[in-house]
Amino acid sequence: MRSIVGLWRWRGNPLCRRSDRREAWLALCAVILTVVITPVLGWLGASQTNSALLQNAKEQKHGRHQVWATAESIQTRAPLDSDPESAAHRPDRTQVVAHWAGPDGSSHKDTVGSKKRVQPGERFRIWTDADGQVVKRPMSAQTASSYAALAGLAVAAGAAGAMETGRRLTLRQLLRRRYAHWDAEWARIGPDWGRTGSNN
Repeated sequence: MRSIVGLWRWRGNPLCRRSDRREAWLALCAVILTVVITPVLGWLGASQTNSALLQNAKEQKHGRHQVWATAESIQTRAPLDSDPESAAHRPDRTQVVAHWAGPDGSSHKDTVGSKKRVQPGERFRIWTDADGQVVKRPMSAQTASSYAALAGLAVAAGAAGAMETGRRLTLRQLLRRRYAHWDAEWARIGPDWGRTGSNN
């Protein structure tokens, strides 16, 4: 941005070279593309991701069922944490050996996790698929929207990074051409540098 302002201020200056103008136009185009294109790409990425996740959540909601399970025995384990101080503030993980009937009426028995403490013989709700196997609860629309927003931010950040990388690579090429031009000029006038009457 500084080069753009400087070029506009000194646009009539005879010391302003063609390479300086090209560098300023490159910076201006990069800024415009970043400001205009990046939000559009982020919005498109978030929109597409949200549609896909909502469709996935709909399929999960259709294919997963909440059933009642009966606890048989309880296993309490300490939280998985290498730091004893932080582990002391976390609740113990509860593993419950339970049995339940699947949506098709088949009987199942397995060890499942429970967020709340249950006692043997107590009933609690779990999520299963059509075969009666334990699965995670279906994705909610709010969770899908959160993931979509993160995806949109990632797409926007990636687009901005790609544009900045392209700007830097193009600027490097411009600098190489400038240095090559300087080398050619120096090779032409260097041997006569400082000699009086060299142009005669």
